[in-house]
Amino acid sequence: MTDHPPATPRPPASRTAGSQTLARGLEVLRSVALARDGLTVAEVAERAGVHRTIAYRVLNTLADARMVHRGQDARYRGAAGLLALASAALQSLNAAALPVLRETADHLGATVALIVREGDDAVALAVVAPTGGSYHVSFAQGSRHPLDRGAAGHALRAAGTPAPGESEAVRRVRDDGFALTFGEVEPGMYGLAVPIDARAAGVEACLNVIAVREDVAANAVAPLRASAARIAERLLA
Repeated sequence: MTDHPPATPRPPASRTAGSQTLARGLEVLRSVALARDGLTVAEVAERAGVHRTIAYRVLNTLADARMVHRGQDARYRGAAGLLALASAALQSLNAAALPVLRETADHLGATVALIVREGDDAVALAVVAPTGGSYHVSFAQGSRHPLDRGAAGHALRAAGTPAPGESEAVRRVRDDGFALTFGEVEPGMYGLAVPIDARAAGVEACLNVIAVREDVAANAVAPLRASAARIAERLLA
């Protein structure tokens, strides 16, 4: 009878390996989706903190799932598969934001809107007017304006990743945490917008108030920033 050395027990399979891979893939997907001009493999690797080989492998997996697409310029951008995810993200964002919008509108006595980026436009996903008060500025859900103007446009650009050639207005939003404009969208109106953390929202989004008086808009900065933070917390809870 031949003696055999005892078998070396296999280490238990890691319970976190799969989640780490998923987390890495989600981080890469988020980085590409939020980059307006796309990302190279090297840029993805740097942002995700991984080797280029790993970044390339993750990008290939996402491309196979039609979540990202490699252009002729060797930059990866969001692909058609993101549309379904974006729709679900907007539903979650809307549900998390509505209770906060109602409270904020009543507190400020002003209409508060949830604005999201859609291509090169800023689009009102939800609009809530205050229940009290005799006068307030209002606008329709679904209304839109070009992204290159207005407080909401500047805040939405600031909610995304920094891009070469950004305007001074967008850089100020990154520094100050809000945008305050006058007459850029509606003549004679002040616009105030605060970006919502894009990592929580899943899309570039902001809260927006339009007012006739500058002091009304200026006094709303702190409450609106607090409301944007609350929405991000609700999404991450």
